[in-house]
Amino acid sequence: MTSKTAQLNELIEITRDGQRFYEHAHDEVKDVRLKTLFREMSQAKTEMIHALAMKVAANQEQPAPGGTFIGKLRQVYADTRASLSSDEGATYVAQLEDTEDRILHAFEDALENAEPDVRALLAVEMPKVRSCHDRMRSLKQSMQ
Repeated sequence: MTSKTAQLNELIEITRDGQRFYEHAHDEVKDVRLKTLFREMSQAKTEMIHALAMKVAANQEQPAPGGTFIGKLRQVYADTRASLSSDEGATYVAQLEDTEDRILHAFEDALENAEPDVRALLAVEMPKVRSCHDRMRSLKQSMQ
């Protein structure tokens, strides 16, 4: 596996963590507005994963099939906190905003160290990453 593929696969795994977490949160919350938002955010992550996976496949390599252990731990932690909280929605929003931070930082780091063809792809995806991050940050702040 090339370093380019390793870098892209790491982004796929971290983004997939977010995508799966949004799906899970969608199934756990009762608030219809949050369900709609979480579905939209999950779809945005799916589109990012697809773009990254296409780049990996174009290099005749295999895209990462899963997420990370840290991503799964964050989800379990959020479930535990939500079960103890009087506002499960706010708990999931806070944890998902942390997940967005992780995704944003991973993309920023990758952008700094990427080869030109990967940098071009990441430059296209960064506005989407930032938009998702900012949306969750704003929601978290409004719920505090």
